[in-house]
Amino acid sequence: MSKKKNTYTADDIEILEDLSPILHRPGMYTDPENPNHALVEIIDNASDEGLAGFAQNVDVTLFEDGSAEVIDDGRGIPVDLHPAKKIPAVQVIFTTLHSGGKFRKTDAGSVYRIAGGLHGVGVCVSNALSLKLEVEVKRDSSKNLLVFGPNGKVKQPLKKVASTKAKETGTRIRFWPDPKYFDSPKFNTANISALLRAKAMLLPGVRFTLGVEKNKKIETQSWHFPDGISGYFKEAIVGNDPVAETFLGERYIQAQSESDSFAEGEGALWAIAWTAEGDVVSESYVNMIPTKYGGTHVSGLRDGVYQSIKNFIDHHAMGQKGLKIVPEDVWSRVSYVLACKILDPQFKGQVKNELISRDAVKLVSQMIRDPIELWLNQHVGEAKKIAELVIKQALARTKASQKVEKRKTSGVAVLPGKLTDCASEDSSRNELFIVEGDSAGGSAKGARDKEFQAILPLKGKPKNTWQDSPNTLYSNKEIEAIALAIGIDHHSSESNIDLSGLRYNKINILADADVDGAHIQVLLLTLFFKHFPKLIENGHVYVAQPPLFRVDVPAGGKGRPARKLYVLDEQELETLERKLVDEGVKEGSWAVSRFKGLGEMSPDQLWETTLNPDTRRVLRVSFEDNVEQSLDIFSMMMARENSGQRRSWMETFGNLVEADFA
Repeated sequence: MSKKKNTYTADDIEILEDLSPILHRPGMYTDPENPNHALVEIIDNASDEGLAGFAQNVDVTLFEDGSAEVIDDGRGIPVDLHPAKKIPAVQVIFTTLHSGGKFRKTDAGSVYRIAGGLHGVGVCVSNALSLKLEVEVKRDSSKNLLVFGPNGKVKQPLKKVASTKAKETGTRIRFWPDPKYFDSPKFNTANISALLRAKAMLLPGVRFTLGVEKNKKIETQSWHFPDGISGYFKEAIVGNDPVAETFLGERYIQAQSESDSFAEGEGALWAIAWTAEGDVVSESYVNMIPTKYGGTHVSGLRDGVYQSIKNFIDHHAMGQKGLKIVPEDVWSRVSYVLACKILDPQFKGQVKNELISRDAVKLVSQMIRDPIELWLNQHVGEAKKIAELVIKQALARTKASQKVEKRKTSGVAVLPGKLTDCASEDSSRNELFIVEGDSAGGSAKGARDKEFQAILPLKGKPKNTWQDSPNTLYSNKEIEAIALAIGIDHHSSESNIDLSGLRYNKINILADADVDGAHIQVLLLTLFFKHFPKLIENGHVYVAQPPLFRVDVPAGGKGRPARKLYVLDEQELETLERKLVDEGVKEGSWAVSRFKGLGEMSPDQLWETTLNPDTRRVLRVSFEDNVEQSLDIFSMMMARENSGQRRSWMETFGNLVEADFA
């Protein structure tokens, strides 16, 4: 870890607008189910003080009046005047979006080089969505108090309320969530308890305490794991005996010379065990932020573990002829806790439930691959027990897929000649990409995983089938090819269609990231919505999201190596460019390349951005609650006789569309 920076002043607080965006669109910034996320943002800030080595205690209290309080004994939020805003820095942090001390990731002496806070939005959310919020700061021999009222407006300006000892520092924040912004105004105590327990594991030097007020008495519980992840994981899997001893490990980039791709301090901590039965434990964290839905760091763990176990099985000739080990065979009985440190993590949304940083796959896989291979070969007896469990899972999977195939092959399947099929017969794992054009189809064929990914290129734009009858639907060869490839006949939403003949669990629409590509997406979605609705209803249809731009960012010295970043559209490009400037990257030093189409992308680029299940971005197609409204919209947009209605709609709403005709 880099050396601590003992000075923490107003100069460290950078401003990247008032709180009105949060008040207008609270769902973009927080989870509307309950105020937990607003509290977690404050807990994360206190935890970051512990991560930086300045706090030893974090105390959280839930009061009967619906408020919550977080106290830490860190350095205390700066209270001196901000040089640009000319108001106390603590007030800036709670009232100005994109402000904070966590942007200078490239500075080795940054106040928070590796931290959970990313956007400078967190505690602004807590403040904006509260009826009242109090901030008490102890530092520089003074206790200072700042009070906010509804909508985050200053109610009582910052003032000194008492003197303290010189070494007495810390921050106390208490807030009363505004019930109108949440489905339930009550905190979920169980979730907060689990979070604090996990943070105690991730920060062995910090004690976390939760107090809950009942009948005006506060009942407390504390968590402190001096042994860190070892003691935590042992407690987590108690009663579910592993087939072999737990594999524990920790590895970080110690110096920039070790890696051209990652920065000093980045890496991972893990505990992994295989159990033959019972529930598995699946927990992942990034910079102490729990990622409930996993993400690319978990994909990296899966990849590293899978490759190592597979190599061990091959090396010791434990496999059976014709039996192929796939990642799910290795992973289905794994319990794990994974904690990553990443310099500049990218999350899916402000709630940060899922990591989407593509580099995290490579980072975690690289960190764990050598250690687990070494461990397996040093503990051959234990490793063989794990391998035997994996082989058992593979045999069970193969047997189950064979039963399904026997049911399906009552007749001879005639597949379209342009289909490049996959090798696997396990339809639950296989996926089809319906690709725009032969050129893109060729790139996709070169990029795909031949084991489970099939490619079906289309010639030109598919037909608008909204008003086609079942009798004339297959007169179009492209539509017929799609039906033959997926193995399911057309049907209505009311029919009891048998989906056991479905050849692919996922059907991905893959088109260029431009207007023509969007039109092809709509035409294919029309086909599935009107003639294959059960595929959408059962979650089998997806829209792939290839990037429109690649951004090449130069190396930033020892703090950050060169990067290749991909973005979906102009709006995302603007956001990324602002973020790069905030990070300290010289404006204009990066190069932006635009992809004219999928056929222009190299197989490696297409695999990384669009086909690789670990790093791609896809949208699952689903019905809204109001299916009739969806029918009306499709009818207006796709029916031939509704051209006048479409024209009227475009005249009214066309200005809201940012079309890309390049």
